[in-house]
Amino acid sequence: MVKVEFTIEPFVDGDPPVRVTATVEALERLGIAVEIGPFGSIFMVSEDLIGEAMATLVRVAYANGATHVVLNTETV
Repeated sequence: MVKVEFTIEPFVDGDPPVRVTATVEALERLGIAVEIGPFGSIFMVSEDLIGEAMATLVRVAYANGATHVVLNTETV
């Protein structure tokens, strides 16, 4: 399994903006559960889905107004 932590900027305090919610919804459609945190979000994904998950995350975030996406991954 791969743990992915991500932050979608610009960061806005309060309720997550559409660039975050749309990205989470797209990941959930892939069957990935996302934990939204106050400064970033986390999900676990199998190695066979990591490429699709990362491509979806970046594509949907930028399509919805992201200016910067920070990703951190580690195998667990």
